[in-house]
Amino acid sequence: MPLQFFEKPRNDKLLSDVLKHHVIHILEMTDILVHQEWGFRTGWSLKKCPGVDKFLEEMKIHNLEIVIYILIHPKRTNLPKEVMGYPDYQIDIDTPKSYLTRTEILTFLNNYCKDFNLRQYIKFLHNVMMIEPSDDESKKKWLIKVKNLADGVEKNEYFDAVMICNGHYFEPSVSIIDGQDKFQGQQLHSHDYRVPEKFEGKTVVVIGAGPSGMDLALEISSKAKKVFLSHHNRDPIHTIFPEHVIQVPDVKKFNENEAVFTDGRREKIDVIFYCTGYKYSFPFLSSKCGVKVDDNMVTPLWKHLLSIENPTLAFVGLPFYVCAFSMFDLQVRFVFKYWLGDKQLPAKDIMLSEEANELERKKLQGLGKRHFHMMGPEQGDYYDDLSNTAGLEHLPPVLTKLHNESSMRFLDDLVHYREDRYKIIDDFNYVKL
Repeated sequence: MPLQFFEKPRNDKLLSDVLKHHVIHILEMTDILVHQEWGFRTGWSLKKCPGVDKFLEEMKIHNLEIVIYILIHPKRTNLPKEVMGYPDYQIDIDTPKSYLTRTEILTFLNNYCKDFNLRQYIKFLHNVMMIEPSDDESKKKWLIKVKNLADGVEKNEYFDAVMICNGHYFEPSVSIIDGQDKFQGQQLHSHDYRVPEKFEGKTVVVIGAGPSGMDLALEISSKAKKVFLSHHNRDPIHTIFPEHVIQVPDVKKFNENEAVFTDGRREKIDVIFYCTGYKYSFPFLSSKCGVKVDDNMVTPLWKHLLSIENPTLAFVGLPFYVCAFSMFDLQVRFVFKYWLGDKQLPAKDIMLSEEANELERKKLQGLGKRHFHMMGPEQGDYYDDLSNTAGLEHLPPVLTKLHNESSMRFLDDLVHYREDRYKIIDDFNYVKL
């Protein structure tokens, strides 16, 4: 889909002399993002830090364009803090709330980094341009081409093993729908959402009723004239929306100023919001690495994690609808069991067979390749499989139980569920306060 159909986010340049080439990078200032492209592939929700202009001037970076965004959506996490910590480092923030703000989560992560003295190992202002297996037998197994953004110097570095940790919110995914190129109104991805005020008096169709779609539909309804929430969810949505938020089936096609739904309904609209998720994307990964993305399934991987072709390449954080930080921790411990030689990998054909069997199980559930890394209620089985296979300590089952409870509350009462408060009693039980 052409980029010109998507509105460019507002930007505030901090530097006057900007060269042609832009790069993606998060600066050490934590709230500042340097990005490569406009449109629906951008839209990071960030805000300006005090003193950034002075910081950049001192750094003398003349080939970056700085884009400032104000975080508005969502105001609070969609999972309780009780399931968001690390196994050995829980979220210890002085608040009775279970659903925290972005600022509180950022504080938690900064404290984690500080307490474990991790910042010394992080190379800020370095852009990974390419990763590929090394052809030089005298070097280590992996060649990584890196550009230092402070001075523009590029160099090759060699490593024994590589973990890819760019997650599953890297590149927004936009549904291809007949007639969207003819539509004369705004087309946006949820990634680009900022404030509801700009939709004052407008009629909006929101495509997709996952967490972002439902949150967005509810929030913009405070200003929009009418909101159509278009979805094909298998599970019913029990949330009571305002009267002018109307649930409708999938969009069949768009005309210049209207949406035609699969039930024949036609509605005049001003804005299309694609709340259709994200694509796995690894633009820095050479085809020689032996991993590809097929209909949003990263393959071939063992346990959603280790490259079957090159097992010293790992992908941490691919599964979604999970207790993220605890899962990341478990995945990394799993990987090191094999990389350090404590455990031996199965034969290649066995690993390929396991992946194929899991894909077949997904198909029997009515799910395709694009849902291969989706866990949800089955996340506990995945955690147990990793622990049993590598001989690791299990994650407490209460994490999965509480995660599932939160997900159901999201569907049942979107308006109020973030007011819920929880307390974990032991590895198996929690109470709602």
